[in-house]
Amino acid sequence: MLRKTCGDLTLCVTPRETSTERQRAINTSSAGAIKAIDKQSVHQICSGQVVLSLATAVKELVENSIDAGASNVDVKLKDSGIELVEVSDNGKGVEEQNFEGLTLKHHTSKLRDFSDLIHVETFGFRGEALSSLCALSDLSVVTCHESAQIGARLVYDHNGHLTQRVPHPRQHGTTVTLQKLFSTLPVRHKEFQRNIKKEYSKMIFVLQSYCIISTGVRITCTNQTGQGKRTTVLCTSGSNSMRDNIGAVFGPKQLQSLIPFQQISPGESIKEDYGLGEVDVPKDLFVIDGFVSQADHGVGRSATDRQFFFINKRPCDPVKASKLVNEVYHMYNRHQYPFVALNITVASDCVDVNVTPDKRQILLQEEKLLLAILKSSLMAMFETGVNKISLNHITPAITKDREIGSVSEALPDDEPPKTSINLARLKEAFSNHQVPGIGSKQSSHKAACSGSSQKKMFSFVSCSKKMTDIMRPPLKSSPSFAAVSSIKKLTVCLSGLHPSIYETDVKAETISEPVDEKFWSYKPLVPETKSEQHQDRMSSPEAKRARYEAEPLAQNCLVDSKSKNASTQLDSPVSIQKNTVLLQFSLQELSKRMQRLQAQKKENHEQELKYRRFRAKINPGENQSAEDELKKEISKDMFKDMEIIGQFNLGFIITKLKSDLFIIDQHATDEKYNFEMLQKNTVLKGQRLIAPQSLHLPAISETVLMENLEIFRKNGFDFLVDEDAQVMERVKLVSLPTSKNWTFGPSDIEELIFMLSDSPGIMCRPSRVRQMFASRACRKSVMVGTALNTSEMKKLVLHMGEIEQPWNCPHGRPTMRHLANLDMVS
Repeated sequence: MLRKTCGDLTLCVTPRETSTERQRAINTSSAGAIKAIDKQSVHQICSGQVVLSLATAVKELVENSIDAGASNVDVKLKDSGIELVEVSDNGKGVEEQNFEGLTLKHHTSKLRDFSDLIHVETFGFRGEALSSLCALSDLSVVTCHESAQIGARLVYDHNGHLTQRVPHPRQHGTTVTLQKLFSTLPVRHKEFQRNIKKEYSKMIFVLQSYCIISTGVRITCTNQTGQGKRTTVLCTSGSNSMRDNIGAVFGPKQLQSLIPFQQISPGESIKEDYGLGEVDVPKDLFVIDGFVSQADHGVGRSATDRQFFFINKRPCDPVKASKLVNEVYHMYNRHQYPFVALNITVASDCVDVNVTPDKRQILLQEEKLLLAILKSSLMAMFETGVNKISLNHITPAITKDREIGSVSEALPDDEPPKTSINLARLKEAFSNHQVPGIGSKQSSHKAACSGSSQKKMFSFVSCSKKMTDIMRPPLKSSPSFAAVSSIKKLTVCLSGLHPSIYETDVKAETISEPVDEKFWSYKPLVPETKSEQHQDRMSSPEAKRARYEAEPLAQNCLVDSKSKNASTQLDSPVSIQKNTVLLQFSLQELSKRMQRLQAQKKENHEQELKYRRFRAKINPGENQSAEDELKKEISKDMFKDMEIIGQFNLGFIITKLKSDLFIIDQHATDEKYNFEMLQKNTVLKGQRLIAPQSLHLPAISETVLMENLEIFRKNGFDFLVDEDAQVMERVKLVSLPTSKNWTFGPSDIEELIFMLSDSPGIMCRPSRVRQMFASRACRKSVMVGTALNTSEMKKLVLHMGEIEQPWNCPHGRPTMRHLANLDMVS
């Protein structure tokens, strides 16, 4: 600031403040002050936390309808909920005096103060749902109270304020319409549209839970895609029985495998497991009713897609209870998951439902007691009646774990395990530390291997002697240039295989006699029979490798030299004009350039970041960490840069990448490559049925199947689709895949439907098809004990770079592990 005085007048001149500085000052002052957020911003922020997905939006509207005493709830969707969500009911309706407060934040008729929350029995109680839906979509309501003569159509803005009200004819009840859900949140709206099929599947799962527990309420859900026909997705009959509702949602086939839940008090051992004493156990605190599928193999599910838990008829996700039910079920059926529909009734003052916005996480008093009751009841149910496990499917209990491991390792991979085992023979075998039948087979196999190896070695030595005899013809004064060059070339070829046998001094010997052409006619030195070819797989790796590389290489050298000899004898000399050009060349300059390159390479190597990239040991307990390290450090294009060091123990390939050594299981890596090729390229052929078979699939499963018919056809399934038929009768099976001894059925179709509901449109295979491919891939792969040459080993390593998951075989066996870092060793 400049100050200038003119008589009695003082002028103050201040430099003009820039706009950037002014804005910075405003931001600093505003950031420092704590002020209340305006109501509209608070409304938008909180609404996005209450309604998170399509499932939440539909859930809130259905809950409102059931709370209003409706006996008929109709859910209509357009384009799976992107364009329109409409829920209609025949409940009490909304009174005229409540039109204004219907969509205002925290306005509700369910409670008046916090103490009412303990005894609340309705689904909703916060007064947030309709207000949040107003902020996220265009909401309108058509309602008619049971005391009114005519209905009204109400239109609300995004703040929840009533903007339009006109008379509208309607029977008693309410219809809430949402258009363009999440349109006010651009990022969430794009994500919602992109993942609409997943959102739709989750919404159906949530709606199924209300269909099961809402006895006496008929719930229907339909969907219309574009201008097409409206299809029914879910429909219940309004029965007063939970069992009937389950049959309406999932079909009569599901009911055949269900048993009613029978509650019993926990025993002393189970009480001790959960730390419960006599004083800690209140009687009749929990009352559990519902249904669970039988534990017999084949009646369970391949996933946890049909497990529903309710507390006081409120759908919820009790994590510990769900985990316990699956663990107990796996004690009797370890390959499948149960169907579960359990309602837990408990005093309302022992429950806290106000935990999360969607009210699906619930806190319980005496949760350990609930878990103890569930465990004891389920174990008693599964151990009685038809759920007993047949003893002829259980192998005898043997205490010698070490001997069991040796037996399992000695059994060949391709033989199926025997279900009946003679205990006396096992004890006798274990006492001798040898499995009967297997030891003799191994000894004879070993003898055959040694005999064939010895025979092949004699043939190899005789072959070597004949070749060295060929290399030394009679001496005369005038050498033949063609013969000498041919012998030089042959010497080079053969010396690369075994220098100690084939090395010869061409300069010390002179050859004057032309070589006879009979000498160049190549014949196999040792005739090989079929039995020798079969035994060749058991010969030593050095002999096999030398033989297979020597024969074609020698043949190529001999044929090449023969053609060159003929050309020198037949061609006549011709005069050729040659232009000579002098090239400047300096050996010193070349030497300096090489030194510079070496120095630059050394400098770059020193500048590389040095750290231990692989820390996991070769240990079954560290398989996951080792696989994570390989995924992080090894990319697909690195496999082609790996150098083959050799084969170890006729089962493993040792490779080198820069300074790291890796060990690769030759059988596991070839099996994984073959498996992925079968997965990718195989189209299973179907066997047509004599008559179409009804599947009785629920509506949502029928919809998923009809949308992914091509994927089912690639898996060998074919269907007859009638879109005009009733729900559960629209799809009939007309063709099943068959492959040798493998047969497939409706359970594989249900598994495929479950997988496609999570990832629609993506090619997938049922687990039994994967097992079949894994078995075939195993049998056609390189076995342990097979000697491989360098090119075969390189081919296996290159294949690892062509598959998606090269780190373990289909049976879980690791394919590759890090051995050592040579820099650290040195």
